Amino acid sequence: MLGLLIGFVGPVFSVAVYRFVPPPITFLMVQRLFEGQGLRREWRSIDTMSPNLVRSVIAAEDANFCSHHGFDLEAIRKAMAHNEQSSRVRGGSTISQQTAKNVFLWPDRSYVRKGLEAYFTVLIEVMWGKRRIMEVYLNSIEFGPGIYGAEAAAKANFGRSADDLTSQQAARLAAVLPSPLRYKADRPGPYVRRRAGRIQAAAGTVRRDGLAACVLG
Repeated sequence: MLGLLIGFVGPVFSVAVYRFVPPPITFLMVQRLFEGQGLRREWRSIDTMSPNLVRSVIAAEDANFCSHHGFDLEAIRKAMAHNEQSSRVRGGSTISQQTAKNVFLWPDRSYVRKGLEAYFTVLIEVMWGKRRIMEVYLNSIEFGPGIYGAEAAAKANFGRSADDLTSQQAARLAAVLPSPLRYKADRPGPYVRRRAGRIQAAAGTVRRDGLAACVLG
């Protein structure tokens, strides 16, 4: 009973605290430190980030972010169908799921971690809301070797703050997210240039159709 109580109350307490306090170093950051990649991260309020970046990550990672409740069942179905026919694994995780994994859990593909990810996803959807989820996501996501969060990524790649990112620069940052240790936003290869172009166009649709309204108002 004590174990069950701790297992239930512990996550609820930590999610409640991080509703107001910036989450500290994550498991992935510790792992990368031991791998010798360093750590660059500067917390920045969502109010002082470029709307271009918010629209770009929604366009690239989770077009239904504002309309789902943590899980995009259609995206999961499509990912499963794709993975049955291809050796290249495609994920169906939402930004909410990625945030839960990045902040509270370790990088792993086990069923235990996926189960905990689902639990934390429900908690942050209920206790944080979409705007806070996006804020934590953009301050915690890995953008390159030892680079975490929008502010560090903007400075490392473009020599400017996250509030000054152009639509093209924001699209390039979003374009590297599937594999931030492989791709570069400041010196993009053909794949990143093509993907960034598609993301920039899709971000225009996000703006026109109000798909980021839950974050940007």
